[in-house]
Amino acid sequence: MNMLIYLIPVALFLGALGLFAFLWSVRSGQYEDMDGAAWRVIDDGDDRPRPS
Repeated sequence: MNMLIYLIPVALFLGALGLFAFLWSVRSGQYEDMDGAAWRVIDDGDDRPRPS
């Protein structure tokens, strides 16, 4: 039971830290281009024509 005195504030702190990180990522535009990363994986990045 004494351990709950330590665990509850730690859990609340970690939850607040996660919420702060999420709000920071939304405000800084981390979720603006959700499809771009998926297409960059497929793109080979070679836009030069191949020599024949």
